[in-house]
Amino acid sequence: TVVRYASVTKHVFAALALCHGGIGLEDSLGHLLPSLRGDLAAVTAGRALDMTGGLPDLGETLSLLGVPQGAAVSREESLEVLYRLTDLNFPSGHEISYSNTGYRLLDAALLRRGVGFADLVRDRIAGPLGIGFRVPETWVDPIRGLAPGYWKGGSGAWQLATSGRHLSASGCLTGSLHDLVRWQQAVLADRGPGQGVLARLGATRHLADGRPTGYGLGLAWTRLGARRLVGHGGSLLGYKTHFLLDPEQGVGAAVVSNREDTVSHGTALKLMAALLGEDLPQRGAAIPDGLYVAEQGPEWLELKDGVASFLGTGETLYPGEDGWWVSLSAHFPMRLRWTGEAVEGEIGHAARRFCPIAPDGVLDRVQGEWRCPEFHAGFTIAGERLQLGAGPVRISAPLLPLGGGRLLAEGREGAWPLRIGLAVDGDTVRLALNRSRVLRFRRG
Repeated sequence: TVVRYASVTKHVFAALALCHGGIGLEDSLGHLLPSLRGDLAAVTAGRALDMTGGLPDLGETLSLLGVPQGAAVSREESLEVLYRLTDLNFPSGHEISYSNTGYRLLDAALLRRGVGFADLVRDRIAGPLGIGFRVPETWVDPIRGLAPGYWKGGSGAWQLATSGRHLSASGCLTGSLHDLVRWQQAVLADRGPGQGVLARLGATRHLADGRPTGYGLGLAWTRLGARRLVGHGGSLLGYKTHFLLDPEQGVGAAVVSNREDTVSHGTALKLMAALLGEDLPQRGAAIPDGLYVAEQGPEWLELKDGVASFLGTGETLYPGEDGWWVSLSAHFPMRLRWTGEAVEGEIGHAARRFCPIAPDGVLDRVQGEWRCPEFHAGFTIAGERLQLGAGPVRISAPLLPLGGGRLLAEGREGAWPLRIGLAVDGDTVRLALNRSRVLRFRRG
């Protein structure tokens, strides 16, 4: 059975682009793609691949612009959106935050040189290993044996997953569980197409100040008891994938699924714990449940049932050392504690401090139309609701004041929550999700 591997694609692309695509880790994106502007152009290929570049994620940017998941957006249209952006989520190299954009841009850079990702996969991996890796560009490209993806709607009925957005090298690869295992066996054995992949992609990467991160080039490191594991997950609507490898023992586990409710990382971790005789970590955090907001900007944090959600992206917390509570994610690391008055620590290796929300009268100041002329986009605030998009797919989300001129919009986009942070500054409102924090709207 064939499934969509989603972001498991990333390490395959990184391996091929660096070895056979002529791209260097210190090449600037502006050199590779001259149409890029502003701070995006100065980001290096290495930081684009290791999640420290600060690149706004295309998918979340489109959501903030009111473009629904099902709308058809081509490769060229996707790049045009990115070419219009000039700002980063954060200064390149100063923190780590997951974004698909770096892989999309380097995919485009390869194609600009006349090298296609699909050709590299076929000639360098699928052909030599005799496996069925394929590289569709859209959701509707025919793939033999592909299982449909499913998600459960609010009524409890299963629905067929679909998306109109272009599938780039950030997550387009398809194949079976058998195909994925064959490839990972080659990677673990350091032979054939897998030779040098772990050493190259799993090498330690660093922030600009020299601190190491746990994320390499499409591969993430984590600990399970005394073992150090490397792997990656993938999630597209209706599909979940994860693999974990123990290079020292030469063993691994892989999970694929065509249903949205699969906890693929947890399943892979349980498999590895059983295989290696290690205990699973015990989740939980001694931080009061509730909503918290940063001292300035649109950043907010929610603690609920041992899960910390920052700007809408959640991670389970586990006991750390000296009273800290930590996530196990290399690309979304958290280290938090409760001081009695605030939640402080680090998210993405950047210092953070959040206080309990203190709702104010900001809603009275933000009523009406707000426009983003650069993208011909806008939203409306009417009463206590934010309205985003157009026509029958327009989202209407209740607004919760957080204090200090900030709001939280609690919406949904199909199967997924859409929880948008808003920060008001005079006649400007900044909209933010975890992976896209740069869009500013002005009063209409």
